[in-house]
Amino acid sequence: MRHSGPPGARRFAHRALLAAAGTVLSAAVAVVPAAAVPVTAPALGVPVAHNPDSVARADQVRDDQWQLDKLGAQIAWRTSTGRGVVVAVIDSGVDGSHPDLAGQVLPGLDLVTPGGAAEPDPVGHGTTVAGLIAGRNDDRQGVVGLAPDARILPVRVLDEENRYDDALIVAKGVRWAVDNGADVINLSLGGGGDSAALAAAIDYAFAKDVVVVACTGNLATSPDAKVWYPAREPGVVAVSGLERNSDNLWNGAITGRATVLAAPASGLVGARPPGGYWRVQGTSFAAPLVAATAALVRARYPQLSAGDVVNRLLVTAKDIGPTGRDDRFGYGLVDPIAALTAQVPPTYQNPLDDNDPPGVAGFGPAPGSMLAGDPDAEQLGLTGSRQQTQWRAQAAGAQDDAESERLWIGSAIFVALLTGAALMVRRFRQSHR
Repeated sequence: MRHSGPPGARRFAHRALLAAAGTVLSAAVAVVPAAAVPVTAPALGVPVAHNPDSVARADQVRDDQWQLDKLGAQIAWRTSTGRGVVVAVIDSGVDGSHPDLAGQVLPGLDLVTPGGAAEPDPVGHGTTVAGLIAGRNDDRQGVVGLAPDARILPVRVLDEENRYDDALIVAKGVRWAVDNGADVINLSLGGGGDSAALAAAIDYAFAKDVVVVACTGNLATSPDAKVWYPAREPGVVAVSGLERNSDNLWNGAITGRATVLAAPASGLVGARPPGGYWRVQGTSFAAPLVAATAALVRARYPQLSAGDVVNRLLVTAKDIGPTGRDDRFGYGLVDPIAALTAQVPPTYQNPLDDNDPPGVAGFGPAPGSMLAGDPDAEQLGLTGSRQQTQWRAQAAGAQDDAESERLWIGSAIFVALLTGAALMVRRFRQSHR
């Protein structure tokens, strides 16, 4: 027969349980900010509350674009807004119907669904990239790009999962962009393996006087810490990322000897199809800020070669690491104002390019692309299925998930404290039987 403890003991046990529950709730509240928004969108970004009809204050989305202040956009726009320059966004597609991109997007190419997809950008990644480059600056609403008068040439190479396994698709996209008027190409994607086919396409871009910018990659989506390809292709401007409102390296950025420049990468607000916004982070979103700066320079100095544009970006960068070029920040933080106004002697060549023959020197064949008896195929890496090549392009951008991480931590603490409280009450009751 069981005997309950004395009334005082029972009251103590109940109070102990309530105290434990109160501690659990306090911990949960402490780690989950009141402003946290449930993530119901794809795993790219956290939706941002936005009321375009509000007249009581300046637009929150515009005010949250800290990168514009960091890079001195208002002063840079006195000299150039990127008018007349075409920036190719080789990505997941671009939704030109987004209010911030209306009239900014040229007819493009879909290499994933040639017959046409139901949505121009099923993922939203490319739309965010395009908005950071050329979002409209004709009102105080929404996202404005760093080169707001440039035009976007969209090329879709990433599928609904924001990746693609075949480097030949990306290479084809680069060549198409070059042949269809691109002055600057942005590649916010990459992978671990080299591709001679893509190297040849990039060299084709250089030969046609096109600036090529790519992201260095993110640690969270890469099995190793090597700068992604094509960012490490000689001649490409490889862009790493910075933390919000600081000169500190973003902790998710991949860096290395191939790093060329740095730009803001975290705490960014971007355009989200079909007409919304979200918070994003990643070197995917640092690269377009450098591509936009290149567009500003090309508009200001239309006579400059692509190589001289790249050189101007390098010599005017703000050195924020060890003196000179380093593996973390490259030459430093891109500086649009200095790039537009500094006196820089011409070099007539890309200082990053090794000037080796297209797609050959410095690169073996694409992994798995060997074809017995065909030395040309072995050299250029133009054969092999997706499964054979094992080259995977993916986007270097993700949701700004600090809130989600704190939610998981809070949940773990909740479970641990609740379990501990239950055990304490059980032992207390047993000791008073």
